[in-house]
Amino acid sequence: MTESEGTEEETTLHYFAIKTTSKQERTVADNIKKAVDQTDIKVYSIIAPKELQGYVLVETPEKLNRMEQLIERVPHARAILRGETVLAEVAHFLVPKPVVSGIVEGTIIELIAGPFKGEKAIVKRVDSGKEEITVELYESVVPIPITVRGDNVRVIDRAEDRQ
Repeated sequence: MTESEGTEEETTLHYFAIKTTSKQERTVADNIKKAVDQTDIKVYSIIAPKELQGYVLVETPEKLNRMEQLIERVPHARAILRGETVLAEVAHFLVPKPVVSGIVEGTIIELIAGPFKGEKAIVKRVDSGKEEITVELYESVVPIPITVRGDNVRVIDRAEDRQ
C-alpha cells in the first residue's frame, strides 16, 4: 500500500470535549483510559485541565459515534459536546502556566507552607525562571528578604488593584 492509498480517517485527528460530573474530571480521564484498554477504540491523549471544570478533552482518530460508544462505558461521563474543537482551541491547555504568573512586586501574599506558614508578606522580587519570589514579612522588626517557591504562596492583594 502506498502513502496515497491510506484513508483520510487514519490521519485526521478529532478533538472532543466530554462533559463530566462536577469535580470528577480526573476520575473520568482515568476511566476513559481503562475503557480504551478494553476496546478497539483508539484514543491518543486525554487531558483534564484545572481551568476547564466539568470537562475532559480527548484526542482521537475515531468519529463521534465511536466516542459515544466509549463514553457509555465510563462512569461520571455525561455526554460529548456536539461538534468538534480544533487543536488551536485547546493548545493553550498544553503549555504549563508559570506558578508566579500574576505576582508582581508590591503584591501582598500569605505563605501557605514552610516555617513561616500563615505569615503575610510583601513581594520584593519575582524570578520567573526559577519560579521563586523574594518577600519581606510584614510583622518582622528587621526586614529580612526570604526567597520562597511560587507555589507556596497565596495572593491576598494584588499590587495593581491598590493603585
